[in-house]
Amino acid sequence: MWALGLMSGTSMDGVDAALIESDGERVRELGPWISRPYPDGFRRRLRAILGGQGDVAGVERELTEFHALTARELLAAWGRPPGQVGVVGFHGHTILHRPEAGRTWQIGDGPRLAAALGIDVVNDLRQADVAAGGQGAPLAPVYHRALAHDLPRPLAVLNIGGVANVTVIDRSNGMLAFDTGPGNALIDDWLLRHTGRAMDEGGAVAAAGRVDTARLARLLDHPYFDRVPPKSLDRDDFSAQPLAGLSLADGAATLVAFTAAAVQRALVHVAEPPGRWLVCGGGRHNPALMAALARELGVPVEPVEAVGWRGDALEAEAFAFMAIRHLLGLPISFPGTTGAPQPMTGGRRHAPAGIASA
Repeated sequence: MWALGLMSGTSMDGVDAALIESDGERVRELGPWISRPYPDGFRRRLRAILGGQGDVAGVERELTEFHALTARELLAAWGRPPGQVGVVGFHGHTILHRPEAGRTWQIGDGPRLAAALGIDVVNDLRQADVAAGGQGAPLAPVYHRALAHDLPRPLAVLNIGGVANVTVIDRSNGMLAFDTGPGNALIDDWLLRHTGRAMDEGGAVAAAGRVDTARLARLLDHPYFDRVPPKSLDRDDFSAQPLAGLSLADGAATLVAFTAAAVQRALVHVAEPPGRWLVCGGGRHNPALMAALARELGVPVEPVEAVGWRGDALEAEAFAFMAIRHLLGLPISFPGTTGAPQPMTGGRRHAPAGIASA
């Protein structure tokens, strides 16, 4: 069936929406996709409720309406009747992720979105996994494996959003996945705090700086790196406080080195190191970060476009894929990806009339 996926990531830059046709095992066809940035005012309001404080209900309404507008725009561009879409996969936006306390919170009103679009919506895709003792993240590995079915193994797919996570697919098609450490979040926050700009466009600021190795060592002296997977992070689990006093460029360069070194440290948990790394998420647009990864890993590090995947649409596609799997009763999380006790099907389904089912 055709499914529409919607993703709002930890970078808080906007909504990605994508259409795919799939049987829940393989992707038959990729439809159009779009990305729509959040207005600056809404991004500030969204940032203000991280952790579950402030006007969560008001921001959730705004977020859901923005997703509905984005989905309608994509459907209009598709040029086919919306009735040809069987389901919408709606990630919402994570404002709190504390799986060790049994909590993960993705805002986004599933019944409201279903009513707005007239299509069944599957959301709350992380809750069941966390309730069963899993990390609730990362969830995209099942989609990475579907896309990579004809690629040589072992293969790593690295997603660099606000947080970075890796999927390692081994020779027997098994998956190991976990958050490696910070992605773009610390870099983006550093630029915002010092310049008012939302990101280091093209990695230009980091490229002009020098890595402070002593402060990098302090950043890497974090207990998260000693934990054995499965493990996952909240966007704000790391802090740039050790970089206080550094210049704008040196701080950015050191944070880029931190993200790359954290990825390299992930290899200690991998039985057979991947011979190739494919990178998706916004981080692949940062040449300074991609160069740092290549130095750290010592093997080919390429954007996913090198194998014909759509890097900016990939996570939205993944949630469309997971929504189909929900309808078919197929698992979306596994012991090797989230630490769930067994393969699990997550999510709640909402009909346009607002009736929810498990």
